[in-house]
Amino acid sequence: MNVCIYGAASPAIDEIYMREAEKLGYMLALRGHSLIFGGGNEGSMGAAARGFTRGGGRITGIAPRFFDKPGVLYEKCTDFIYPDDMRQRKTMLEEMSEATIVTPGGIGTYEEFMEILTLKSLGRIDRPIVLFNINGYYDPMVKLLTHTADNSFMPHENMDLLLVTDDAERVVDYIENYY
Repeated sequence: MNVCIYGAASPAIDEIYMREAEKLGYMLALRGHSLIFGGGNEGSMGAAARGFTRGGGRITGIAPRFFDKPGVLYEKCTDFIYPDDMRQRKTMLEEMSEATIVTPGGIGTYEEFMEILTLKSLGRIDRPIVLFNINGYYDPMVKLLTHTADNSFMPHENMDLLLVTDDAERVVDYIENYY
């Protein structure tokens, strides 16, 4: 299965996020999955790619050329695609993958997660979506989404459209058994 992993590109994040993202990437690769990701070399994004490399997995990076600077993009990708802009990148990440895992990240990761969750809530896609809640990182996001539902800005059923877990094994089992 082609798995899209969203996550931080920052090298300044705590080591636990990188360690767990790399472990997840390694597990996915060993189970025969391929990575579709934003192509970054650093943060939880780069860590997941390193895990895939260590596990012998296929990796497709997708990033606009303006990111193509020394040290920014992951150099061990099997394939690399250079779309014209970030919107095209996001569309390609969605279209080329069959599952989405969101590791801890910043505003770009939030935006990617919200779009993929919105598409699923509207019935435009049907795929497993996971918030990989390393170290409780997404607890405030879950609280916000619950608050949103409690105030009738979205149905409570939207919370059933994703799995929130801090367990890498559970992430892999969920995406493999989704259908």
